[in-house]
Amino acid sequence: MTLKAVPTPPNELAELEAADRAYVLHPSTQLKAHAQGLSGGPQIISGGEGSTLRDAHGNEFLDAFAGLYCVNIGYGRTEVADAIARQAHELAYYHSYAGHSNEPLIELSERLIRMAPPGMSRVYYGLSGSDANETQIKLVWYYNNILGRTSKKKIISRHRAYHGSGIMTGSLTGLPVFHQAFDLPMPQIKHTLTPHYYRRDDSDMSEREFSKHCAAELERMILEEGPDTVAAFIGEPVLGTGGIVPPPEGYWEEIQAVLHRYDVLLIADEVITGFGRLGTTFGCEQYGIEPDLMTLAKGLTSAYAPLSAVMVGERVWRVLEEGADRLGPLGHGWTYSGHPLGTAAALANLDIIERENLVEKARDTGAYLLNGLREALEDSPIVGEVRGAGMLAAVEFARDPAERLPFAPKHKVGVHVYEACRAQGVLARAMPHGDILGFAPPLVLSRGEADRVVDTTRKAVASVTDELASQGALGGA
Repeated sequence: MTLKAVPTPPNELAELEAADRAYVLHPSTQLKAHAQGLSGGPQIISGGEGSTLRDAHGNEFLDAFAGLYCVNIGYGRTEVADAIARQAHELAYYHSYAGHSNEPLIELSERLIRMAPPGMSRVYYGLSGSDANETQIKLVWYYNNILGRTSKKKIISRHRAYHGSGIMTGSLTGLPVFHQAFDLPMPQIKHTLTPHYYRRDDSDMSEREFSKHCAAELERMILEEGPDTVAAFIGEPVLGTGGIVPPPEGYWEEIQAVLHRYDVLLIADEVITGFGRLGTTFGCEQYGIEPDLMTLAKGLTSAYAPLSAVMVGERVWRVLEEGADRLGPLGHGWTYSGHPLGTAAALANLDIIERENLVEKARDTGAYLLNGLREALEDSPIVGEVRGAGMLAAVEFARDPAERLPFAPKHKVGVHVYEACRAQGVLARAMPHGDILGFAPPLVLSRGEADRVVDTTRKAVASVTDELASQGALGGA
């Protein structure tokens, strides 16, 4: 595939933009400003190849966020499109209820179990990370009901976590914008400390001490709620939308010790980190996480088709299986569970990841990108922290980096740096919590493209710094 060479004609483009504003309800969008054409949108994307996108105006952008962390193999991979087409011609759809199946569903399930950390037993499919985590909640409750532990239903997430935007998954998410005016979070969901070492309250703590503090706060919450009421803990190996925050030293070791002490299931949300983004197949293997349940999506198909997966560990599976004699068929399902087109896309996607060594490439190019950002921004008076893991990186801004003092929200520093990068043709992401610029490029990103991301970010940060200085917004005052 090559990028669409001819921009959409102006008259046709104007009609499309007007129709979008009139008829489309966009996620995470200022609805009134968009509908009235005050936000500069819509930005209509018309083509993509590798790490590059083209919009309907003919502008090209280096996508340094892989859509939403998800286009791991890059754009324009005809192998995946061909696999979807072949499957559509052979069997476009049949359900997986009551033991029905299809060949790509079976092949993918076996492949995922072989790829996963030890102890995984079965795979259940949906269409998004949100619905997969809804399934996780139901399985956790079902599991405890089978065991007769009818009060053990609370699930602990973390402030700034992202686990979806449904009723229960929006509750798991620890970002206020996903709760505001939705009557969330639900009472069964609790939130504990964000494992962000840079934003620790006690500046004298070492990373290991901070990890112990996080674990102690989790244990305190479990004891306050009552261990007989706490069913599960859910966490991303690396915090994603909450700011791209790798865990501090020893964090997962300390957390898992608490969970084992109180018989609390561990759900590893690998929606962002799975399939190579951290330079390992899964984040669990990088951080020594031993999950009871795993949530997968995004990189499973590189977003070429909607597909998510819930991986059920042997410990949970044995209980579910034993409960079947008493409760009968599992009362849960989606129409599109195990959809043949999604599973065919996933198999083709995993073939590319394996054939092109994209896990190793993410590790190496990700380290190159992170080091480049650190070197380019080390003398910036507004950069508090540059952090990352694998092909994830973030720059956090502060008005006084030495004292870790944030900017007032009115300055919108992260948004302005994002806009300055976009004006130079690089798409990063202004993260929704604090002044943070995030990067999650396709795993096929070249070193030359990484250099462009770094150089563009350096220029954007310098430009915004000059604006802030002119406003007198720097320093500890």
